[in-house]
Formats: sequence, structure tokens, C-alpha cells
Amino acid sequence: MLLSLAIWVPIAAGLLALAAGERNSRWVALAGAIAGFLVTIPLYTGFDAQNSGFQFQINLSWIPQFNIHYHLGVDGISLLFVLLNSFITILVVVAGWTVVESRVAQYNAAFLVMSGLLNGVFAALDAVLFYVFFEATLIPMFIIIGVWGGPNRVYAAVKFFLYTLFGSLLMLVALLYLYQKSGGSFAIVDWHKLPLELEAQKWLFFGFLFAFAVKVPMWPVHTWLPDAHTEAPTGGSVVLAAILLKLGAYGLVRFSLPMFPDAARELAWLMIALSLVAIAYIGLVTLVQTDMKRLIAYSSVSHMGFVTLGFFLFNAYGVEGGLVQMISHGFVSAALFLCIGVMYDRMHSRQISDYGGVVNTMPRFASLMMLFAMANAGLPATSGFVGEFMVIMGAMKVNFWVAAVAATTLIWGAAYTLWMYKRVIFGAVANDKVASLKDLNPRELIVLSALAAAVLFMGVYPLPFTEVMHASVNELLRHMAIPKI
Repeated sequence: MLLSLAIWVPIAAGLLALAAGERNSRWVALAGAIAGFLVTIPLYTGFDAQNSGFQFQINLSWIPQFNIHYHLGVDGISLLFVLLNSFITILVVVAGWTVVESRVAQYNAAFLVMSGLLNGVFAALDAVLFYVFFEATLIPMFIIIGVWGGPNRVYAAVKFFLYTLFGSLLMLVALLYLYQKSGGSFAIVDWHKLPLELEAQKWLFFGFLFAFAVKVPMWPVHTWLPDAHTEAPTGGSVVLAAILLKLGAYGLVRFSLPMFPDAARELAWLMIALSLVAIAYIGLVTLVQTDMKRLIAYSSVSHMGFVTLGFFLFNAYGVEGGLVQMISHGFVSAALFLCIGVMYDRMHSRQISDYGGVVNTMPRFASLMMLFAMANAGLPATSGFVGEFMVIMGAMKVNFWVAAVAATTLIWGAAYTLWMYKRVIFGAVANDKVASLKDLNPRELIVLSALAAAVLFMGVYPLPFTEVMHASVNELLRHMAIPKI
């Protein structure tokens, strides 16, 4: 029941916000976002961390002719993403309170509906249900970028849609093959136990990989992300970075690793190589960006490379480190895009060269942005350090040189993040526009402070985040050690 509420409360609130009209939609959306978050809290407090199976399950017949079920459940791997998504949704609604002036009701409705659909992706235990939610998340994000985005919003929205749709169609073919091989079952748990020959596993692995690699996004199918981020409104960039990018990595650990373990081991070299290219090469690409949003977008590709690297090390440090990095990136990337949004609302520019000396007029903002910049660079005692450190530890168990290349992200991350921060925040006041900037208002301060608290809490005391995933990760690794042929 709780999982159904986590999905349908935000969707219902989005429809109510749409019906409430321009004047009242903000309050309806805020109430709906808060209610959506509150119903997810008992999922965490009532979760049995010693149980590696799926909890809070609901299993109802949906389309009996094809044995399709409305089957929901969460384990230690998916639980935290439901909470993260519901938390970020509140911040997005508050952040857009006065910023969005046209079609306010539709704007809030799109985010709330997407929040419910994203929770559906993380909770679905039926492959068709997963596919429906997975594809449906495209629609509200397509609308958000295409309607409220920048000058090239239509191009960015279409590119985002086509890239992700193409990959998903290959996944659909793989789903239908597994349905046939399993004797007519779409249950994901049944597919985990399906004996498959290595050759079949490899083909299926690539079928799923196309869908998930685009969503992560992995190099070289990452080129849609900078365009989408640059053109998306601030709220769209926040949800895209904090939640939507996690769908691909979540798909890898929910489908690819447990269903095709032999293929995953055979192709681990490829996944590790692609991850290291994302970490090292994209880190260098990020250094030359002149647009703040593009810089953070490219840094997301580099940081998500850490996630895929961790998953294909096949040890607990690597997999848990990848999951922790996903949660941390959700906090940090959301915070940085909100910081850029704060400056854009005042200056209507994302170009680094248009800024300088912001600390002189916005000291509170500069202090909070410093924290998020340090977290993005992986400073100890921030959430950004925990996941990266765990993945590097996992890599050291496998190969020293893999760990050494992965660790370069700490150098490139510090270089591009702090160089951007220096040019934007420090120095003499660059121009009259910067001289007239006003510091954070109470609404902006509340949103950024909430994320600052999350970044510091996770960095100083990561146990509440890691303890829920131990049993599920250990079960995944034990399951992968058993040959499926």
C-alpha cells in the first residue's frame, strides 16, 4: 500500500495542481510533494535491513492474458532512490515558486507526475510495468524541456527523446525474448533464476545496455545530456541530474547484473574501459567549458562513470560505492544546478565570463556554493567523498591501475569545479550587474540549506545510507557467483 501511495499521491497531486489553475497550483503542488515524501518515510523506518529480499510487496493481476501484474516491492538497492526522488521533488516545487511565470499549473503538474512515475520505475517488479514507467518518464521531461527551456529547447528535447527511445526499443525486444524463455512470465524475480546460455546472455546484455547506457549516460552516448541540461529550466536540470540519470545505473544493477551474470563477467573489461574513459576523458572535456550548466552536465557524466565502474568490479565495496555515489550525486548535482539557477534568475546568463566577485554581493550564497563545489570535487566529510572512496577501494582489490585511473577524477574534479568557482565567485566585482546582485531570499536559503545538510550528514555519517543496502548487495554478489548456464 505504501509503495502505491508513493507512486499515485504525486500523480494525483499533479492532476489536482493542473485543475487548480495558476493562482492555487503552487500550494496544491507543494502539499502534494510533501505528502508524497511523507508516505515514503515509513518505507525506511519499517525496512528490515537484515532481509535481502523485496519488502512492502503488492502483487495484483493487471493483464491476465499475458500474465502481466501490478507488482511492486523495494529492496535495499531501490529503497533509497524512492526517498531521494520524493525529497528532490519538494525542493523543485519550492525552487520554482516565483521563477516560473507562465503556465505555472502545467509546470508543477509535470514535475509531480514525473515524481510518481520515477517511484514506479524504482518499485516495479514486473518487467512490463517497469517498461511502462521507464518510458512514461520521458513524456513530462520532454514537455518540461520543450516548453520552459531555453532558445534551443525544441532541438534539445527532441534529441533527448530520440536517444532514449531508440535504446528502449532494443530493451523491449530483450524483454519479449525473456518472456518467451521463462514460459510466459514477466516477473523480474523469475527472470533472475532463468538459466541462459552465455551467447544468449551476451545478446540480451547488449539489448539492455543500449537502453541503460543512454540513460546513465555512458560515453559515447552522452552527447544528449549537455544539450538537455543547457536548455532545460532549473527544475528540469535538477530532476534530470538528480533522478533521471539514476534510472540507467539502477537498470544495470536490477536487470543486467543478476539476469546475465556470466555475460557481465565476460564483458566487464568493456564496461570498465568505458567507465574509465568517462571518468578521465570527460573530466578533461569539462575543464574547457565556458557555460556553467554544460560544465556541471559534463561533470555528471564523469561522476556517473564511477557508478558503472563500481558495479562491474563485482565486490561489495564497488557495488555499494556505486550506489552511494548515485545518492550523493543526486544531492550535489541538484544543489549545483540550483546555485546556477539562483544566479541565472538575477543575471540571465550562464557564461562564466559574465561573472566575477559575486562573493562581495552574495556572501551567504557564496558560502553554500563553496560547500557544494567541494562536495563535487570529492572533499572528505562531504557526500561526494564517500562513494568515490569506496569505489576506489573496490578497484584496488581488482587492479591497481584501474584504481589509479579512477582516482584521477579527484584531480580533474577539483580542477574544473574550483576553477569555475574561483572565476565566478572570487576577484573584483566584474560589472554593474554583479554589483547590484541581492543575496539569497528565504525561499532559496531553505532549499540550499536542506541540500547542504544532506551533503554534510551523508559525508560525516554515511551508515544510515549504507546499512540498508548491505544485505541486498551481498545477495546480488552471491547470486552472480552461481553460474547460470
